[in-house]
Amino acid sequence: MGVSMRMTSAAAGESRREPCAYCQARPHSLCSAVPDDALSMLATLAVVRDYAKGQVFIEQGAAAEDFFNVTSGTVKLYKLLPDGRQQITGFAGTGHFLGLAVTDTYTFSVQAIEPVRACRFSRSRLRRLMDDCPQVEERLLRTACQELIAAQEQILLLGRKSAQERLATFLLGWSRQADPRAPPAERVRLPMTRGDIADHLGLTIETVSRTFSRFRADGRIRTPSSHEVVITDRPYLERLAAGAV
Repeated sequence: MGVSMRMTSAAAGESRREPCAYCQARPHSLCSAVPDDALSMLATLAVVRDYAKGQVFIEQGAAAEDFFNVTSGTVKLYKLLPDGRQQITGFAGTGHFLGLAVTDTYTFSVQAIEPVRACRFSRSRLRRLMDDCPQVEERLLRTACQELIAAQEQILLLGRKSAQERLATFLLGWSRQADPRAPPAERVRLPMTRGDIADHLGLTIETVSRTFSRFRADGRIRTPSSHEVVITDRPYLERLAAGAV
């Protein structure tokens, strides 16, 4: 999402905004709830920011003053324990809306794992948008419900599934990441590291590597590179993820 005007702000990372109507992320994001005749208003409410790989732009415990709509790139969401350990709770890409909080502070951190562009909205500006476009509030409610379902599925994954079931679930989920409405992709780009995958799935890196090797040896997947997987036996992975193998 973006606008046709040049930004005059000198803040680091802010860039020229393209018209919201031409944003490739719009069909998959909260902005799809905004009618075409209100896009000019949407553009005036957003600030486009670029984040470098490794940059943290939401910090756990910080004041929850802004919301972010990812328009390109991938981020990881994680929580820090008091002893400094990290638990990755999920990954988000194009179209994901980040920063929803019912408290005054963020309950998780967000870090770019590759170059990321996002539209930032302040709470007050988002409230103005919801007042003018009630469809946006309805879409936010659906987004919150989807996050609750995802959290429940993550609890099941960590609590009951085997290593192979966890990795199969992850690969199948990521194959639908680009566009949940489209047929799942057989060639899946994985921008995260094996260590990030292990952290997210509650496994060791060694276990994740062995499971990838097992899937390759059995003809379930191919791995052209460390950041790409080709699913060659989707029916098997679907049965495995469902606990039917």
